[in-house]
Amino acid sequence: MHDALIPILFLVLAAEFVNGVTDAPNAIATVVSTRVLPPLGAVGMAAVFNLVGALVTGTAVAATIGKGFVKPEVISLSVVAASMITIVLWSVVTWRLALPTSKSHELVASLTGAGLSSGGVSVLLWAGWEKVIIGLLLSTFGGFFVGTLVMICLYWILRRRSPASVRGIFGRLQIASSAFMAFSHGSNDGQKFMGVFALALLLGGAATQFHVSWWVIVVCGTVMGLGTIFGGWRIMRTVGFKLTKLEPVNGFAAETAGGAAIMLASSFGVPLSTTHTINTAIMGVGATRRLSAVHWEVARRIVAAWVLTFPACFALGWVLDKGLGRIM
Repeated sequence: MHDALIPILFLVLAAEFVNGVTDAPNAIATVVSTRVLPPLGAVGMAAVFNLVGALVTGTAVAATIGKGFVKPEVISLSVVAASMITIVLWSVVTWRLALPTSKSHELVASLTGAGLSSGGVSVLLWAGWEKVIIGLLLSTFGGFFVGTLVMICLYWILRRRSPASVRGIFGRLQIASSAFMAFSHGSNDGQKFMGVFALALLLGGAATQFHVSWWVIVVCGTVMGLGTIFGGWRIMRTVGFKLTKLEPVNGFAAETAGGAAIMLASSFGVPLSTTHTINTAIMGVGATRRLSAVHWEVARRIVAAWVLTFPACFALGWVLDKGLGRIM
């Protein structure tokens, strides 16, 4: 077993922790902002359903991340280490700015940059990037348009209901939709670092083939939940309160639209950005009232962080692998 394996596994768990801090809160931000659940109750529910989603929905996304972007037989542990350090550093910066960013794109960009540094172009697998592009389109446009469509349908169905009765009905239904959103997050985002953990075990000589064991799922899921508990409120505030004003019916529409898109992607092993999906769904839901109901300056800052993620994490992954490759 490689001497550096244990420290690198802790780096993977550190990246999973910041995933819980900056990404998992997206799944429950709306149910907190509508005051259907208190923050502590929402965090507890998210932690449970994230773990359940990761446990019962297979490991297709984990396999895409672990062996779908770079050839495991060509790269070394320095690639994994460089990628995880990149994710931690970039996540800390964006967390300080209270901006939700995509762990999917951080992970893909940093693995690609570090992989290119380690083994050149031949180490990359185009099939993985195809799935990322599909996921990018689905999360960005699918989230917005499905959120808009669901909200328009609800407006029509509820057109004769009083605001008080609508709030009462969807105050209960939103608990179910937020649980569904957390479950879908576990089915996709929850699997990504499990795939990296399994890849590290393979590269470090602790496993003879790529396999995501049940204990890897439990450990990574638990660490992600702890990240949400200790630092998730900062991102929840941006997503749930600053993008647009949400009522329970709006939160239900956004969570249902986002969760459905994520579950579809997970079934095909597509690593989807849950951050993009729920944020664009919230924008779509808000825009059904009027375009000015969405705080577009906040949306612009969020999108700018998304755009910067790819080049920043690619470059940092490349540089870090060059340095780590000399000492590992």
